[in-house]
Amino acid sequence: GIAAFLLIAYPRTERSLWVGLRYLFVSNTAMLFYLVGAVLVYQANHSFAFAGLGNAPIEALALIFLGLLTKGGVFVSGLWLPLTHSESESPVSALLSGVVVKAGVFPLVRCALILDEVDAIVRLFGVGAALLGVFYAILEKDTKRTLALSTVSQLGWILVAPSAGGLYALAHGLAKSTLFLIAGTLPSRSFKELQQKSVNTALWVALVIASLSISGFPLLVGFAAKILTLKDLSPAYAIAMNIAATGTAIVYAKFIFLPRGGSEKIRFGLWLAVVPLIAALAIANIAYYQTYTVANTAKVLAIIGAGWGAYFLGVRRLELKLPRVLEQFEHLIGGMSLMLILLFWMVFT
Repeated sequence: GIAAFLLIAYPRTERSLWVGLRYLFVSNTAMLFYLVGAVLVYQANHSFAFAGLGNAPIEALALIFLGLLTKGGVFVSGLWLPLTHSESESPVSALLSGVVVKAGVFPLVRCALILDEVDAIVRLFGVGAALLGVFYAILEKDTKRTLALSTVSQLGWILVAPSAGGLYALAHGLAKSTLFLIAGTLPSRSFKELQQKSVNTALWVALVIASLSISGFPLLVGFAAKILTLKDLSPAYAIAMNIAATGTAIVYAKFIFLPRGGSEKIRFGLWLAVVPLIAALAIANIAYYQTYTVANTAKVLAIIGAGWGAYFLGVRRLELKLPRVLEQFEHLIGGMSLMLILLFWMVFT
């Protein structure tokens, strides 16, 4: 938390300092809930082992879950992400989205793999996060905010199928880090303005590859991650996540179909970071060749095609703008309280 705060506040402007302090307060509040829950687990088991969660009081589970959901940027608790990413330097956003938020998600995945009761709750929050994040991202007009809201959705994908969560986290981290690094070099952050300009062709190719991977396109590791996740779901959850996958294709169509042909020079340092990430998206895919069946490939291509079709037929022209009231600092803290009440109810029932 402290290291992330220092990175966010590095530009030392009033705005960056405020956003950094905001992140630090939300992060530390989340960890306070988590630590109180951990103490209650220790009190019941005289151990901090994950297995002790089965004998822990319900309030311990609720507090631990709230801390991890907020720290990981999951569901409503993750609405601190858009402002934090939009005000941070692009390399910092790449680090936050690719690595830092996973610190809260992986303990949730581990808990789900240990306890069946926890698994059901984690999966439910995963579905909610995937749908909420993609809905906001579809309507967002700012590139960095779109990527941040997409992160909320993609974290839901990690949680909805804990057994495939590690691979999905890797696929998301590689692609999203690439996208944030590229977003920082685009001539504008507004999609409307970008449609009137041309993106450097080489940069556009990298942008498309990363976007296709998150969309689940074959030959990239995102395909295997999507397939293995969808195969680990109940029928009802599979329907919801197919909707989320279609929404993801809509979101990244906004990047894929940007005009190209610009001639602006790109710093060598950017390629030094982006090329290994792009290469890893293809190389990591090789280990999961068994996912390449005709049925799997056809299904993913149909989902992506449906998303692109929806983008061109209507979403592209939407002018609807969602209110950002839930992202305000006081509502973030209030949202934590409501989430705690919800978690208590879920654990009780």
